[in-house]
Amino acid sequence: MSNREFGVGILGIGSYLPEKIMSNNDLEKMVETSDEWIVKRTGISERRILDKDTPAFEMGVEAANKALADAGIAAEDIDMVIVATVSPDYVYPQTACLIQGKIGAKKAAAFDLNAACSGFVYAMTVAEQFIANGLYKYILVVGCEGISRTVDWEDRNTCILFGDAAGAAVLGPVEKGYGILSTKLGADGDLDRVVTLPCFFTDEKDLNLRVHENKNVIWMDGGEVFKFAVKIMAQATEEVIEKAQLEKDDIEMIFPHQANTRIIDGALKRLGISDKKIQPIIQKYGNISSASIPVALDEALKLGKIKKGDNLVFVGFGGGLTWASAVIKWGK
Repeated sequence: MSNREFGVGILGIGSYLPEKIMSNNDLEKMVETSDEWIVKRTGISERRILDKDTPAFEMGVEAANKALADAGIAAEDIDMVIVATVSPDYVYPQTACLIQGKIGAKKAAAFDLNAACSGFVYAMTVAEQFIANGLYKYILVVGCEGISRTVDWEDRNTCILFGDAAGAAVLGPVEKGYGILSTKLGADGDLDRVVTLPCFFTDEKDLNLRVHENKNVIWMDGGEVFKFAVKIMAQATEEVIEKAQLEKDDIEMIFPHQANTRIIDGALKRLGISDKKIQPIIQKYGNISSASIPVALDEALKLGKIKKGDNLVFVGFGGGLTWASAVIKWGK
């Protein structure tokens, strides 16, 4: 536990979902699949899709403004903007710079971070260090994903999974004993080819995995991801709870990255934790990558499921392969 005179926690939260809904019935008209097949394999019934003429960073702007309002902090007071994303509108300018400019955070440093679906917890952990060492006071962390633009709409194994969204949090000093109690980050580069999304280079092996004309799309070995995710979600949760000197019974809610209901169910079974301790969003939003955890947190807060003093776990996994977890004692 920290000896600092203050904690580092979430002061405000916000999220944004596009208006357009793509249901499983809509997908039945695009690719060989069915609502029954999708729901059984993934738990997803529908997902939100960003309009083709709207840049993804605008979702981040909307989520950021809501988080700032919730925190009661002006954009001018933000010292840094960190955006977790695997689906930027540009390689540069960075999504963080685009959001910084639009919200008017004129004095803020800004950069993007890519840890795939673990990105929000990675970014939150980075932000904590800057605040804890006194370099910055307020940091805006955004998970922003227009990930539907990266899928092959002819590949039924991946196009059914993903949706678009953004979630944001303002981090800053909180009362001692509250905020982030522990974090745990990890990666396994030996599993680098289990989930891939090419950019400027694609080798012959990757090209051959993508059977349609568009090669700059997501490819995933679903079986390998499933085995890895169930194991690492449970392991990362146990490790971060132990690091915080807590027991599993001390945790009021868990916010896992929601990629597939079977992964979540498998991890919870390993942990011996009830599914009543999560805020389910995958059925209506699909896999929204780095936005998954902050969007679920925002919904749980709006539903009145979290109170001051509650211990929360955030845990995610993603391409790389990466994983990340954190324990937070809610301070609002």
